[in-house]
Amino acid sequence: MELNLFDILVFLAFFAVVIGVSLFKSHREANSEGYFLAGRGLTWWLIGISIVAANISTEQFVGMAGQGAGGVGLAVSNWQLYGSFGIVIIAFTLLPRFLKAGIYTMPEYLEYRYNSTARGIMAFMTVVIYVAVLLTAVLFSGGITLRTIFGLNIVQGVWLIGLIAAAYTVWGGLKAVAWADLFQGGGLLIGGIIIFFIGLKACGGWSEFSDVNADKLHMVLPPDHPGLPWTGVISGMWIVLIYYCGLNQFIVQRNLAAKTLRDGQLGVIFAGALWLLVPFAIVMPGIMSYQLFKEQMTSPDEAFPLLIRNLVPNGLRGFMFAAIAGAVISSLASMLNSASTVFTLDVYNRMFNRTASQKQLVILGRIMTLIFVVIGCLLAPMLDNPRFGGVFQYIQQFQGYIWPGVVAAFLFGMMVPTAPAAAGVAALIAGPIIYGIFQQFAPGIHFLIQVVLAFNLVVVLMGLITFINPMKMPKKLPVREGVEIKTAPEVKILGALVMAATVLFIIIFW
Repeated sequence: MELNLFDILVFLAFFAVVIGVSLFKSHREANSEGYFLAGRGLTWWLIGISIVAANISTEQFVGMAGQGAGGVGLAVSNWQLYGSFGIVIIAFTLLPRFLKAGIYTMPEYLEYRYNSTARGIMAFMTVVIYVAVLLTAVLFSGGITLRTIFGLNIVQGVWLIGLIAAAYTVWGGLKAVAWADLFQGGGLLIGGIIIFFIGLKACGGWSEFSDVNADKLHMVLPPDHPGLPWTGVISGMWIVLIYYCGLNQFIVQRNLAAKTLRDGQLGVIFAGALWLLVPFAIVMPGIMSYQLFKEQMTSPDEAFPLLIRNLVPNGLRGFMFAAIAGAVISSLASMLNSASTVFTLDVYNRMFNRTASQKQLVILGRIMTLIFVVIGCLLAPMLDNPRFGGVFQYIQQFQGYIWPGVVAAFLFGMMVPTAPAAAGVAALIAGPIIYGIFQQFAPGIHFLIQVVLAFNLVVVLMGLITFINPMKMPKKLPVREGVEIKTAPEVKILGALVMAATVLFIIIFW
């Protein structure tokens, strides 16, 4: 697909605004709280858009749309819709606890609840998963998009995306990322909805589209379905969503930076409401692409890029290019910022140099951002291999190594005050090992069911350790002064509306 002069000008103008505003808004952030948590001053609307932009990337535009075009169909939307439901629950349960404690990172919480060993283990796992799985997969899916639409090879596309994201992330930290997300998040949702209507028109309207693709427009799949069986959705997906919405640093970091509890809660509820657009902006366009261009597909992951290449007219291509590039860049920037935050504060500052100055911490955060983006750019082209089964599947399946143990450590620690430090450490170590055993010796079991089995075994292990050697006095968490933890009535109403809308969608497309 070629861009005319107007398309190029639109693309350049979009990123000039994104980078200019993000750098201007973040130019005064010189200490660690300012750089890593935006001075704890983010408002609800910025938090909501930033969460969406961090979450929705080419992982969704390529991977989720690809699964929509493939055998999973609309059911792949369960990831986002159950996320909309789950993030509202997180807003009322975990978020007040974390804001009251005044923590910077999720591993930091584990030190207060258990010990420094638990913090170190989670920090190490988080950095490895972010760099080796998330960063790499997002860069790769962005490279696939640029290759399919514009003919760039994977390596060129990966390095182009990585360098743009690193440019403002290195400079301004979380505040720069959040303000860039405001434009890029809005652009990707608007772009996705535009593609939905263009694709729907090409398919002959909703009636014809729904008739032709009736077998793909279902949210519930049989228990023996290899892609996303309903048994996996109801058993293991809730563990994934507790981690992703409530314990995942690059999502929760925006909530930890909230000005008030009300801003944090409204922000995540706003994000949950925007996630309800994902089936229309991403998954259904993938199904439309399969209906229209399946002969051109060498892989389902090419579904969304093919729709753009074949249907988007001159004059709109520059905006769509900017929207897709912005999607991957915003997610990449969020992961880079969070990985550097965890490494700097949980690894370097806590384990190697507790007396490091604010200036040293910010400098190291910037250096680690550059190092991580280089590692991701070197690893990403290796995913151009069919054995990984699609980028979305790759991301979800490999994160299974962190989900069971981390969720068990947090939930068990919160619900059982007498759980000793040894129980938390054992959970973090046993989780990846047990899940890895299932991956190796029970490949026929869907990975979400493997996740819930691993979680249950980890909880049993924590229960045994607690029974044998319970903690005599529960640990007290730190208290951040001046933080209101009472939920406002309007927050409860809006949260209930988002959950009701989620249930309604699932019922309609049952």
